Amino acid sequence: MKILVTGATGQFGSHVINSLLKKLPAEQLAVSVRTPEKAAHLQAQGVDVRYGDFDQPETLDKAFAGVDRLLIVSADADNATRIRQHQAAIDAAKKAGVGFIAYTSVAKADKSTLSLAEVHRAAEKAIVATGIPYSLLRNNWYAENEAGSVQGAIHGAPWLNATGTARAGYALRSDYAEAAAAVLAGEGHDNTVYELSGKPRTQAELAAITGEALGKEINVVDVDDAAFAQALTQAGLPDFVVAMIVDLQAPIREGSLDVESNDLETLLGRPAAPLSAFVTALSGR
Repeated sequence: MKILVTGATGQFGSHVINSLLKKLPAEQLAVSVRTPEKAAHLQAQGVDVRYGDFDQPETLDKAFAGVDRLLIVSADADNATRIRQHQAAIDAAKKAGVGFIAYTSVAKADKSTLSLAEVHRAAEKAIVATGIPYSLLRNNWYAENEAGSVQGAIHGAPWLNATGTARAGYALRSDYAEAAAAVLAGEGHDNTVYELSGKPRTQAELAAITGEALGKEINVVDVDDAAFAQALTQAGLPDFVVAMIVDLQAPIREGSLDVESNDLETLLGRPAAPLSAFVTALSGR
């Protein structure tokens, strides 16, 4: 059996391959990366390092050759580019005769109002249409997405909240990645959809967890989108990043990330890691 992970030198993919190395012999593992030199440490461990670029579909034919189980880690770009890139990877997987496709999607992709959900709906539909057995890994929100708020709190800034009492299923990126590894290395996951989520929490609850981990009181300030955008701009973020972040707030308020599910802990075979672990890592404590 040969398992291949795309984007394996990225933040998510690197966690996946590290989890797989704890489960399986390195010779059963392969990675497809745009810069093979960055995967030299994996090659040294016996992992099959292959060159593959979603923007150059012809490279994917060779990258996916002989692969039994494939994880397509969703790309990072504008929506139109990502849809095109994912379609190229899916087409290459079918052409190569891949036997199973797992894909990192987003919470409630089929009905989410998040703008980025459009990308994942398209990929999910394309994967199902191949007829290849699949697993759609609908990752909720990475706790690491709130690093800016946590770092601000470390330095005494208030915690700005533009989502009111809306909840999100925060969990650590490493937990989502370990769940993906469990699906790739395990059995019984054909044609499954997993809503992977930590316990849903509000921003105020996350701020309280942060404050407890830091041993300090954190002042949560509710703001509207305009005030939130102004604060992000004053923090030095580029305009396009500010627009992207602010664009997420309304869908979150509408419940796009409010998911009650045990799928993550079932795949992990243990409770999700405490969110305080991410805070502690950021603070260096």
